[in-house]
Amino acid sequence: MEQLEQILLNKLLDLETAVAMIATANPKPDLMGLFGEIEALTGQLPKNTDPTLLHYLHRKSYQKARLFLQGRDAENKAGNCIR
Repeated sequence: MEQLEQILLNKLLDLETAVAMIATANPKPDLMGLFGEIEALTGQLPKNTDPTLLHYLHRKSYQKARLFLQGRDAENKAGNCIR
């Protein structure tokens, strides 16, 4: 895994943690900031990035992108994107 992909995976994991804690956290996590960081990292990915990963990221299917980066893409259901 490329270094940028590892950073992106870490941000996706941070997002999942923040979402899980949102109901009880005080102060509330900065989800918009995390979304912005993920978007910025997505824009920095090289042109030869796997098209499946790019599809997940551009469709904001962040859980699918996380599974892909963890080598667990087989767990993603075909045709189950949000958009």
